[in-house]
Amino acid sequence: MTTERTVSLGSGAEGLSAPRTDGLATADMVLNIGPQHPSTHGVLRLQITLDGERIVHAEPIVGYMHRGAEKLFEVRDYRQIIVLANRHDWLSAFANELGVVLAVERMLGMDVPVRAVWVRTLLAELNRVLNHLMFLGSYPIELGAITPIFYAFRERETIQAVMEEVSGGRMHYMFNRVGGLKEELPAGWTERARRAVDDVRRGLPDVENLVLGNEIFRARTRGVGVLSQEQVHAYGVSGPIARASGVDLDLRRDEPYLAYGELVVPVVTRTAGDCLARFECLLEQTKVSLDLADACLDRLATLPQGPINTRLPKVVKVPEGATYAWTENPLGLNGYYLVSRGDKTPWRLKLRSASFNNIQVLTELLPGALVADMVAILGSMFFVVGDIDK
Repeated sequence: MTTERTVSLGSGAEGLSAPRTDGLATADMVLNIGPQHPSTHGVLRLQITLDGERIVHAEPIVGYMHRGAEKLFEVRDYRQIIVLANRHDWLSAFANELGVVLAVERMLGMDVPVRAVWVRTLLAELNRVLNHLMFLGSYPIELGAITPIFYAFRERETIQAVMEEVSGGRMHYMFNRVGGLKEELPAGWTERARRAVDDVRRGLPDVENLVLGNEIFRARTRGVGVLSQEQVHAYGVSGPIARASGVDLDLRRDEPYLAYGELVVPVVTRTAGDCLARFECLLEQTKVSLDLADACLDRLATLPQGPINTRLPKVVKVPEGATYAWTENPLGLNGYYLVSRGDKTPWRLKLRSASFNNIQVLTELLPGALVADMVAILGSMFFVVGDIDK
């Protein structure tokens, strides 16, 4: 039961420490933020306790969108589970597929053709750009700025066109296969991809200047929602959110997979740990991904023609055992713990998604903040609800 407490008008920081003298008694209020329609922040429910306009307790409540993907993995064969893994973070579909196929290929002891390795790396970075452009454009909307999303979507459609051409899908690409990729690249596709990367690189300053050059945006994000390194480590926060707090971790550099071991991967970090730092990390990381995409295209131009996949038997059975494969997804660490009993379906496939860990830290991040700042903090966490509920 909520107890009454005496606070000053407005419930500011001063009022919390100084009792009222006029005898006005107020009570803490429990407020539900969501669950809402997926077109907003998704069906995430935040139960917050307010003392006036200041948050004193926050609890993220998840599960409204739960599909039971991990149980569905157990009754699908190794070709079919890719479509399930594809969808939990619908802005990072290609990256989601990678974790599954890498885990299965490791269990099979399979060497993937070199050409497939480089194309996978290229498409993973293009998918990262698509993910980040969505958040770079949509986050200012949280603070009342509508225009940036039109610029971000202009650049996003440029990359989307080449991704759709190569895979046939706009969001759920289904282009990865165990042993490589679905099919060879279309004729002339690499030249069109290079032009798309160049176009986005030229257009990105429009988004940057429009947002970071806005003093209202900076005032609403600087010093707001500060996340410490201790909190990052305690909750397993990863990705650009962790790097914005000074945690220098990126699997592409630290535990290379695909072709990242042959590339120089700059890791973007900040130390402020606030909403502004998280946005800056995402923006700079977009530029890094464009550079990595160019490096992959340069390497592909020198590779001789060869297979893009490995022929597999009609029924793929993975040897008995277990493995854990993780990748640096656009929003953070994405891992698959695969356990096989030698059948054509996984005995167990546990998914470690980035947003699930990242969103739990709101329990410590929101208390002490004002309701008006809660929206800025929530948007700066850059999460996808399907990645939380799986």
